[in-house]
Amino acid sequence: MATLTNAPISSSATALITFEEALAILQGEGSLLSVVSRASEERFRYFGNKVRIHILDNVKNGHCPEDCGYCAQRKSGNSGIQEYSLKSAEQIWEEAKIAKENGAYRFCMVTAGRGPTDKSVDRLAETIEKISGELGLKVCLSAGILDAKKAEVLKKAGLDRYNHNLNTSESHYGEICSTHDFKDRLTTLEAASQANIGLCSGVIVGMGEAMSDIVEVAFSLKRLKVISIPVNFFIPVKGHAIANPTELSPELCLRILSVFRLINPDSEIRVGAGREGHLRSLQGMSLYVANSFFADGYLNVKGSGIQNSLQMIHDCGMEPEFTEGVPKDWQLEEEFLYDAKNFPDLYKFKK
Repeated sequence: MATLTNAPISSSATALITFEEALAILQGEGSLLSVVSRASEERFRYFGNKVRIHILDNVKNGHCPEDCGYCAQRKSGNSGIQEYSLKSAEQIWEEAKIAKENGAYRFCMVTAGRGPTDKSVDRLAETIEKISGELGLKVCLSAGILDAKKAEVLKKAGLDRYNHNLNTSESHYGEICSTHDFKDRLTTLEAASQANIGLCSGVIVGMGEAMSDIVEVAFSLKRLKVISIPVNFFIPVKGHAIANPTELSPELCLRILSVFRLINPDSEIRVGAGREGHLRSLQGMSLYVANSFFADGYLNVKGSGIQNSLQMIHDCGMEPEFTEGVPKDWQLEEEFLYDAKNFPDLYKFKK
């Protein structure tokens, strides 16, 4: 049986910038390179040149009574997604095996809905115990609102982290959801924390929030000592209900990632959904601030394939961080773009 390495379940480093300094960075103060350089120092201080790859598995899709405006699975969204109930333990197990073979550091199980029933928690706990125990793969679960009793069951099964994003600031939360509030999110995170489960909670930027809202979330996560922070960039999926999405430039995305790093220096900062469309040609640069990212898609939206993601890590002079170290037989399927065989007609006029 594989043994998982010990890891901290909460952040402890002090924030390196004030609210005002963070806001100034988002408003364009300082050159982009100077901002990224400062954040990069902290990224390498705590995580070296390693990059953690997270692969999401949508184990239950649709049938959701919540109205989160950013989500394709929200009630009355009419997004056309394929709806299905909780996958079988065997199906989830097979997908976890594939995720590990593809270089996943952590397997992230996501279910739609307000929160899991007692029966669902028991089923998920059995699956988590098998994946973490037999595959040696760290597991993160995102299943909605959670209470203390259910958190204890999941912790006993070996759950490494529980994801429940704050998504936006408390003052802006009413603009993106009406079926639950910001305090419901805080209560869930507190229940997981009290069960000694590592917290995974982040943000979705680009939903019409002010720059101050972004900074507010970053400091809220600092106060909660969140160890894993996904920074997602809003994707306008079909059926969304965000009234005034914010235009995001690659530069602003990098400044946002840098602010989250400088406020939460020792937390795992993850480039989440939307990196391909919003960071565009600067995706690789984000890894000098963030130390993890999602590969192979974001629940209901496709993302970069695993080989493209590994290539980006390699091109940045970094290496993927596996649960049990880098396997000896791991290698990137790399081909030199300018090999002569790729230009069959290039020399046809040679004398």
